[in-house]
Amino acid sequence: MDFTFTEEQQAAAEAAKAIFSGVAPDSVPSPALAPGAVADDFDRALWRKLADADLLSLPIAPEHGGAGLDAIALCLVLRESAKVLARVPLLECSAAALTLQRYGADALRAEVLPRIATGDLVVTAATGGRTGHEPAELAVEARPEGTDWILDGIQTAVPWAQMADRILLPAHTPEGHAVLALVPRTHPGVTLDDQISTSGERHAEVRLDSVRISSQETISDATAWASLRNVLTTGTCALALGLGERVLAMTSDYTSKREQFGFPVATFQAVAVQAADRFIDLRAMEATLWQAAWRITTDAAGPLPSAGDVAVAKIWASEGVRRVVQTAQHLHGGFGADTDYPLHRYHAWAKQLELSLGPAAAHEEALGDLLAAHPLG
Repeated sequence: MDFTFTEEQQAAAEAAKAIFSGVAPDSVPSPALAPGAVADDFDRALWRKLADADLLSLPIAPEHGGAGLDAIALCLVLRESAKVLARVPLLECSAAALTLQRYGADALRAEVLPRIATGDLVVTAATGGRTGHEPAELAVEARPEGTDWILDGIQTAVPWAQMADRILLPAHTPEGHAVLALVPRTHPGVTLDDQISTSGERHAEVRLDSVRISSQETISDATAWASLRNVLTTGTCALALGLGERVLAMTSDYTSKREQFGFPVATFQAVAVQAADRFIDLRAMEATLWQAAWRITTDAAGPLPSAGDVAVAKIWASEGVRRVVQTAQHLHGGFGADTDYPLHRYHAWAKQLELSLGPAAAHEEALGDLLAAHPLG
C-alpha cells in the first residue's frame, strides 16, 4: 500500500504550514475568562491570507478559480490549522464548496464558487438539527411551492453563522427525501439567536419561518447531504489529529524541561508510558483519518460503505483527542490549568471537536447499523 501524498497535496500542506506558522493560539481572550464569546468575528486577516495563498480554493474546480484538489488535501490543511487553533470557518466553507462543486446546478456553481475561492463569500454548514441529538435533515421541512421551496424549522449550534454570508443546511421534503438549501443569512424569515460553543466561539440557533428559496439555490440529489456530512466529519477528524499532535509536542517539551529529584520527569517510566500511549492514539487517529478521506475522495468499493470508514475515524478521533488532552493536563500538573498558558485552550477545543457531529458512542451505533446491514465475510 502506498500512503504517499501527491505533489499537489504536499504543496497544499506546506503552504498551510507557512500561513499558520504566524498564528498565535491565544490571540483572543481565554474561553475560561470571557463572559460571552471570545470574539465577535472570526480572524478576517487570516482568512485573507488563506485566500491570497489559494488555500480557500483548493476543492474548487479550475473553471471556477480553484485548484481542483480533493478532501485529502483539505484534511492536510485542516490538520495544520488545528495546531494553532485557527479561528476561521475553513472546514465548513470548504466542505460546502466541495458539495456545491459536485452536486450544485451550473448556475449556482458559477455564482458562488468563484467568490468562495477569493474569500469574498463565506459559507457555513448546519448539522446540529433541532437539539444536536437527531438527524439534522429532520429539523427543517422543505415544502415545494411552484418553482420554489418553503423552509420551516430550526438548526442549532451552527458555527460562524452570524459572520457567514450563506448557510448550507439540510431539510426534508414531505416524502421524506433530504435536500440541501443554500440560505442567505439575511434572507427574510431567517432569525439567528446567539449561542456560545465550548471553545468560546459564536454559534447560532438558526430559525427559518416560511423562508422562500428558489430551486436554483437547492440541491435535491439524494446523496448530497450524506456526502456533505462525511466531508465535515472527516475534516473534524483532521482537526482533532492536528490538535492532538500539537498538544503531545507541548507535553513532550514541558516534561523534558520540568525536573523532579534532579531528573527531567520525561525520564520517569510512568510519564514515558503515558506519552507513548498517546502517541499510539495519534497514529491510530491518523491511519483511520486517511482511510476515510481516501474512501470519500475515490468512492472506492469496500466491505462497508464509506460511511463505515468515516465512523471508525470519528470514533478514534473523539476518544483519542480526549485522552491526549487529559494526559497532557495530568503531566503538566497545575501549569496546564494556567490561563496564561495555552494548553487549557486546546482542552476546550478538543472537547468541542469530540462532540462535534456526534460523540464516539453515536458513531459506534452507526457503525453497528452498517455492520448489521452489510455482514462481513
